Amino acid sequence: MKQPECEFWDPFAPEYADRWQPIEGVDGLSELVLARDPETGSYSRLLKFEPGTDTTPMGVQRHDFIEEILIYEGSLHDLTLGETFHKGWWAYRHPDMPHGPWTSEDGCVTFEIRTYV
Repeated sequence: MKQPECEFWDPFAPEYADRWQPIEGVDGLSELVLARDPETGSYSRLLKFEPGTDTTPMGVQRHDFIEEILIYEGSLHDLTLGETFHKGWWAYRHPDMPHGPWTSEDGCVTFEIRTYV
């Protein structure tokens, strides 16, 4: 079975606030999974960084999936690269590509697609 169909809805509406789940190990970081394919494990999500979030406890990240990320709101500062990325910026990462850790002084929301190959 592929991910289920879903008509438009507002993931930022107050009635969906309880769907946001904290990311273990980093204060101020939470996710909202939008859709998931149970066969492949691929999914899309929103990732929210509250102002002042620092992902240093997670270290540099590497994944076993393709990752596409669009900064929907706010900005992220990559501590390894020493660069800040802003609303509208997009990234495409192959499996095992190192990235992060990140800080977000004013907060940030990203839209991510994770595709297992």
